[in-house]
Amino acid sequence: MTDFSYEQMVSRNPGFVSAEEQRRLKAAPVFICGVGGMGGACLMTLVRAGMTRFTIADFDRFEVSNLNRQLFATLRTVGVDKIQATVEGVRALNPEAELRTHGAEWTEKLDEILSSCKVVVNGMDDLRAGLLLYRKAREHGATVIDAYTSPLPSVTRVRSRDPRPEERLGYPTVGKSWNAITPEELDRCKIREITHVMVHSSSHRYIDMAIASEVMAGRRSRPSFAPMVILTGNLMAFEVVGEVLDRPGGADCRGYFFNPWEGKIERPRNPLMAWLVGMLVRARLRELIHAG
Repeated sequence: MTDFSYEQMVSRNPGFVSAEEQRRLKAAPVFICGVGGMGGACLMTLVRAGMTRFTIADFDRFEVSNLNRQLFATLRTVGVDKIQATVEGVRALNPEAELRTHGAEWTEKLDEILSSCKVVVNGMDDLRAGLLLYRKAREHGATVIDAYTSPLPSVTRVRSRDPRPEERLGYPTVGKSWNAITPEELDRCKIREITHVMVHSSSHRYIDMAIASEVMAGRRSRPSFAPMVILTGNLMAFEVVGEVLDRPGGADCRGYFFNPWEGKIERPRNPLMAWLVGMLVRARLRELIHAG
């Protein structure tokens, strides 16, 4: 077995980061909640970039359907707890990495986690728990890196002073306990997010709308595609690095969409255009929901 050397591992990084910046990356603690698709891709990239201090949370197992996009999923890890398989995968890259792990109890440990981790990656698709994560991040002065539910890669960086997504997108959850939110309210939240995605990006061009209507009707799982998921995870990794190194630019709380099919960045529309496009989008969504 080859002896591990951190210095040799990161020896090709200079030119992108200075020696001092590399030391900051190595020392910075990051919380990654959900290590499947986007979260797993983000984690693997950060480990390879030389970050070493991670708290990770997940309570699922890898399945064969995860092989199409989740980087820690292999035939060997199918049926294995994602946390266990991910820890083994990280150790295979950097055996000196510091890993703290949580299962379903992570929501009860959030104050403790965020007392040290001021950069958070949201890799979950649990909207209720996501609301708690954002609310606690505000209390603890932590920044959350996230992405939209979108056919195009996207990324957001929500600092503690920024409005929470539930506030910005007009969710019916503001002021309600995160674990008391009803399924009907969750559906309304999802429609709000889908509306935002369709208003502010060209995502509708890159998804089969018949399948989308089945997803909204609950008859089909949400589509996922490796190039989109893994690229999104890497956009998240860039935002983590930018936040840790305090580099200017990057995403804000509204984020952006990257359209790889046309090679361009799509940023939020101005309010007037968003209002006009929103009228058309909401009408189209009503049709899809009815068709579903």
